[in-house]
Amino acid sequence: MAAAVPAQARGLPTDALAVFNAAPSRAAEASLLACCGSVRWAHRVAAHRPYPTLDALLAAADEAGYDLSGADLDEALGDETAPVLPPGTPTAAHTALRAAHDAYEARFGHAFIVCLDADRPEEHLDRVLGGIRARLANEPEEERAVAADELRRLARTRLARLIQHSAGSGGFGRPSVPV
Repeated sequence: MAAAVPAQARGLPTDALAVFNAAPSRAAEASLLACCGSVRWAHRVAAHRPYPTLDALLAAADEAGYDLSGADLDEALGDETAPVLPPGTPTAAHTALRAAHDAYEARFGHAFIVCLDADRPEEHLDRVLGGIRARLANEPEEERAVAADELRRLARTRLARLIQHSAGSGGFGRPSVPV
């Protein structure tokens, strides 16, 4: 019985960043769209491959996020959905979140977004409800800037998770991990 040839010896990528770098443009863009809903953003990040490191990819994603036009930002924000509470959350919390989110969406025209990657899960409800209530007082242009910052943070978190958790997936299409 012949010994198995390591993937690296066969010339195949052995890590997810290498797979992402080698993926067809359409597949890379589809994965990127799950991280940020702007077609222009996804196209730009995919077009600048290959990336030597995850940090370089994340820096390019940030730069592309800062360069979104108003229409691109509208497209990306329109692709976002309201925060979802974990199973077992009391009904009153769901009602409070739905009411706060509805007020936010009526005022600003898009879903409330906030990046919770630095918060413990048990803090999410307070962070989301407090964030909505505080940001409802923002002027529309001020809130647009805050939402754009949160969108960049979310895209960065989703992209890092996509790359880090896709090493064994064999390719890039829609991410196999929730983003």
